[in-house]
Order: sequence, then C-alpha cells, then structure tokens
Amino acid sequence: MSSRINRLADNWVYGAALLAPILLLLTPFVSLESAAAAWVWVALCAYIVHQYEEHDADRFRAFVNALIPEGRAGLQPFDVLAINFLGVWVWLAITFVLTLEVDKGWASLALYLLAINGFVHVLQAVGLRRYNPGLITSVVLFFPLSAVIWMVSTPSFVQHLVGIVAVLALHVAILVYALRKVPAIDEEHHEEN
Repeated sequence: MSSRINRLADNWVYGAALLAPILLLLTPFVSLESAAAAWVWVALCAYIVHQYEEHDADRFRAFVNALIPEGRAGLQPFDVLAINFLGVWVWLAITFVLTLEVDKGWASLALYLLAINGFVHVLQAVGLRRYNPGLITSVVLFFPLSAVIWMVSTPSFVQHLVGIVAVLALHVAILVYALRKVPAIDEEHHEEN
C-alpha cells in the first residue's frame, strides 16, 4: 500500500473529528425537510464523536487485536478506516437518503447501528469488567439518539427487522473478517512516509 494511503489509514479519525462540528452546524438546514432525516444526520455527527473516542491513538484496534487469538490476522489500520468509512459514513449517508426520499421509517438503519453498537460496547465492558474504547460516547450519545430516532421515525415491523438484521450482519462480517485465519501482518512497520 502507498505511504499516502497508510497515512490516511493512520490519521482519518482526526480529520473526521474536525468535520463533526461543521456537519452539526448544518443540521437546521436538513431538518426543514424531515425530522427523522435530521436525526439521522445528527447520528452521523454523534458517530464521528464516538469514533474519535474509540480510535484516537489507535486504541480500538489495539484493544480488539489483544482479544483475538494468536495466529489470526486481526485488524490492520486500513481495515479500521474501511470499516468506519463503509460501515458508518456510507451506511448513514444511504440511510439519510432513504429516510428523506423514500420513507422516514428507514431511519431504523441508523437507530440499530447506534443501539447495537452501544449494546456491544456495554456487553464488552461488563464481560471484561473494564472500559473499552468508545464506551462512554456509546452510552451517552447512542442510547438517547436511538430512542429519539425511534420516536420520530416510527419504523414499520419490516423496517425494524431489516435494521436489526442488517446491522447484526455488518457486525458479524467485521468479526469474521478480524478472525480470518491468515498470518498476522503488522502494518505498523509499513513503508516510511
């Protein structure tokens, strides 16, 4: 991988953290169309704040990789970038468009992305009896936002089901990917800038 991509993979969270307040300032313009879509937009901002708590100094990747059995690949910096770009930003962008243009109930895709991720953080904290990167923002931001999105979007049974199944499938895919059986590669020693 090129050194430019490596630098992006190593530092993406800092650019995102600077973008969150700008996106939040744009929220009033979004809310003119749909309250449910506006809350999906706020969910994106909250998720970016969560990502900063979670990924600053590469804490989440180190935390996850310490839990993975020896001989498994674990997560590399580019994996973390790809997961967060596709599984959060693109996911919430698609959710925003579906909520705004198709039906407000599709905000359930954001609702369950927040709620299930928050639940996973709490389960890890209880199971391991310690803090995990992202725990505080998942509790303080994700659970209240999930409740608000539920109330303003009133998803149908099918939309709830799709939201739950899709987000669980996303989490399972990430877990399976992290546990893939290949020799561990340490990209920390990647090509110098």
